[in-house]
Amino acid sequence: MNIAVSGCLLGEKVRYDGGDKHDLFITDELGKFAELVPFCPEAVVFGTPRPTIRLVDDKKKIKVLKNNDFTDVTKELQKGVKAELKRLKQMRLSGVILKARSPSCGVGTTKTYSKGGFIEGESYGLFAKAFKEKYPFLPMEEEDRLCDPWFRENFVMQLFAYDAFEQLKASSPKMKELVDFHTRYKFLLQAKDEKSYRELGNVVANHGSLEFGSLLKNYELLFKSAIAKKSSIKRNRNVLEHMAGFFKNELTADEKHTLHEQIEAYANKRVPLIVPLSTLHLYAKKYETEYLLNQVFLAPYPKELALRSHLQSSK
Repeated sequence: MNIAVSGCLLGEKVRYDGGDKHDLFITDELGKFAELVPFCPEAVVFGTPRPTIRLVDDKKKIKVLKNNDFTDVTKELQKGVKAELKRLKQMRLSGVILKARSPSCGVGTTKTYSKGGFIEGESYGLFAKAFKEKYPFLPMEEEDRLCDPWFRENFVMQLFAYDAFEQLKASSPKMKELVDFHTRYKFLLQAKDEKSYRELGNVVANHGSLEFGSLLKNYELLFKSAIAKKSSIKRNRNVLEHMAGFFKNELTADEKHTLHEQIEAYANKRVPLIVPLSTLHLYAKKYETEYLLNQVFLAPYPKELALRSHLQSSK
C-alpha cells in the first residue's frame, strides 16, 4: 500500500525554515504497513529555506503571495502542484496525509487573507484542492486530526478498506469474488452506514442484469463513499449486538450476560471497543463461526496499531 505524505511529516527538511514536522505515528507505526511517498510542491519550486507565503482571496479568486514583498507567486506554486501530481500519478496510492494549515497542503484549514492583510476565513491549500479534485474518493487526512483517536481509527480503517478494494479490482474479479468481498465487509459497512450497505447489497444482487464491468464500477463508487463515513458508538453497538446473536444457542446465561454487559459498557463509554470485540472473537474461534471470523470488522487493519484500545476512538 502506498500513501502520499507531506514530506515534512516524514522528517524531510523541506519546510520554509529548513526544518521538518516529523510525525512519529505516520513513520514509526503506519509506516510499518505502507510505503510512504513524500511530496512538497513548495520545495519543488521555491527551494528550502524560502520566504513564507499566504493565500489571498482577491475577488473570490485565490492568489498566492510572498509575505516578505507580496510578490504574486500563484503560477509558480501551481507548477509545483502539477509536477507533484504528475509524479504521484505513477504510484498506486491508497491515501494521502497532508500538513495542516499549509498554503499548499491544508485540508480546509489554510487561512485566507484579504488584500488588506486581514484573515478572511479558511480554505484548501492549492495542492490539497487539486488533489481532492483529481482523486475525490481517495482517503485524505491532515496530521493534526490524526492526533484525535476517533479520526485516526476511522482514517486507518478507510485506508485499508480502500486498498483492499483496489487489490480486488486489480485481480480481475468475477461475480463470486465481489460477492465474497461484500460479505466479508458486511459489518464494517453497517458500522459506517446502514443505508449504504443496503444499496451495495442491491448492486451485488444485480436485479437490472448489468454486465459485470458496469456493476463493479457502481459498487466501487458506493463502497468508497461508504467507507469514507465515520463510524459511531450507536452503529457499532448495533453491529456488536447482531454479532452476539450468532451465539444465542451456544452461550450459557452467564456468558450471555457478560457479553451484553461489555457491549453496554462500551455504549456508555466505560470500556473501549476492543473489549466486547475480543470476547466476540474468542467465541467465534471457540465455536468455529466462520462467517464471523471472516468479517473484516473484527480486524480492519493490523492489530499492532491497537487503535480500538482507546475510549476516545469511538464517538
